[in-house]
Amino acid sequence: MASEIPQATRHIVIIGGGVIGCTAAYFLTRHPAFNPAIHKITILEANAIASAASGKAGGLLALWAYPENIVPLSYKLHAELAKEHDGAKRWGYRAVHCGSLAAKGIVHNASHEDDKASKVGEEEWKKLPKTKASSKGKAVTSEVPKDLDWFDPECIREYSEMGTPETTAQVHPYLFTTSMADLAVEKGVEIVYGLATAIDYTGPHGVKGVAYEDKGTKHIHTLPANDIILSAGPWTSHVFPEAPIEALRAHSVVIKADVTPYAVFTEIELPKNFGPTGKGDVKKRRHGKSVNPEMYARPDGTVYACGEGDSLVPLPKSSDLVVCDTSRCDDIHAYLSSISTTLRTGEVLSKQACYLPLVSSGGGPIIGETGIRGLFLAAGHTCWGIQNSCATGKLMSEFIFDGKPTSADIESLDPRKVM
Repeated sequence: MASEIPQATRHIVIIGGGVIGCTAAYFLTRHPAFNPAIHKITILEANAIASAASGKAGGLLALWAYPENIVPLSYKLHAELAKEHDGAKRWGYRAVHCGSLAAKGIVHNASHEDDKASKVGEEEWKKLPKTKASSKGKAVTSEVPKDLDWFDPECIREYSEMGTPETTAQVHPYLFTTSMADLAVEKGVEIVYGLATAIDYTGPHGVKGVAYEDKGTKHIHTLPANDIILSAGPWTSHVFPEAPIEALRAHSVVIKADVTPYAVFTEIELPKNFGPTGKGDVKKRRHGKSVNPEMYARPDGTVYACGEGDSLVPLPKSSDLVVCDTSRCDDIHAYLSSISTTLRTGEVLSKQACYLPLVSSGGGPIIGETGIRGLFLAAGHTCWGIQNSCATGKLMSEFIFDGKPTSADIESLDPRKVM
């Protein structure tokens, strides 16, 4: 349960400046019991706000996401926050269509002539966790929507609707996360930049503080704490080894292309002679196979696209040390180029990689008490971290100030069930 320290300053430390930590800070400051005179809230972030997956995600929001016990709450809160804080302008909130597209690629050698394909050998496409939801699509339609005109018609084989603007929306993840941090700071939240190294929870009274390495000086300091929310994404288990959190690397690209508002899940059958100039390692690794990149058109005139997950490079010490294999990003663009002239001719503005946090036993996320007084976990959100951030943040504020979650039944997400 939450710490009980009457008539005394209560220090709440949030470890992790990603979307979960920043929304937790936001909702803590909006809880009716929050009193800035006695409640001190600190976000402890190793590198920069939204420097990991929260700044490099797709930003899809969907009522058909998972887990079902927090999705409706979070989707509703996203809409309310956008209305209250002009989210359409501030972080690109808008409703979108969503569909699943099956297509057969066509070779465009000139688009990939530098032969920068991934040199990782023969392997199967490893879907990101979000793509499991693609089975929720409706029956295949006979026609592609007329305004989904940024794919080459001759490549399209099937299309099915997965979501409508009533059930699907989006945000720009970096802008949303940094906005949540800014709005929390306006209410008194402090951000400290340092790498959390250990949680002190010795003695009968639960947590006492967090040791961290200052980002600038590299000196070790301690933040005293009555309550700690551990929301460090894939780094959660680095701080608290008992947390069953694993990491999956994912690459993505951002392409300049002003297209209609759709989120598109794909299954692309690659031609047998697919590859840079028909002879590179993409051909060796992928020819004649199917790949499943996801695409999200954004209101800023760009398209975000992500590829498969991999576990080839272990999670580094912090987000600024994440290694991006640019050849994998080139692969993503090549796959999309095989079915879309618009994306093939669009400038690639960003090539990036991040690590997604997964619960090692499957499912996820895990949200709630740990069995250690004052220590709470909010981690393992897979690909749906942005979608489920608002519900998680609100629920964490209830754990801290009410002693239990009141907005949703999250017994199935109890960390103690998997620790």
